[in-house]
Amino acid sequence: MRVDVVGRQFEITDAIRSHAETKIEKLTRYFDGTQLITCTVSRPDQHHLFRVELVVDVEKHDEFVCHADDEDLYAAIDKAVAKSQRQLTDYKEKLKQSKRS
Repeated sequence: MRVDVVGRQFEITDAIRSHAETKIEKLTRYFDGTQLITCTVSRPDQHHLFRVELVVDVEKHDEFVCHADDEDLYAAIDKAVAKSQRQLTDYKEKLKQSKRS
């Protein structure tokens, strides 16, 4: 699995990259078919918020996309990872339920 951390109009430091990668790598626990995760960090003009977008590419399904905004960049990353975790868990449960029928 590959993890990309990208900054849009924002420079990604080593500390931000390592925090994002350690949080994002935990998503493979929730679904094994994860191929690529792209984390895009931006700071829109005239706002004091950081915007984090996570795009999770999985096998045999469309990409899962989630967004999170927060004044603290690390909190925004954590929120986006939590949303993505919920999406992957729900999808895995849906797969289990359809196989039982």
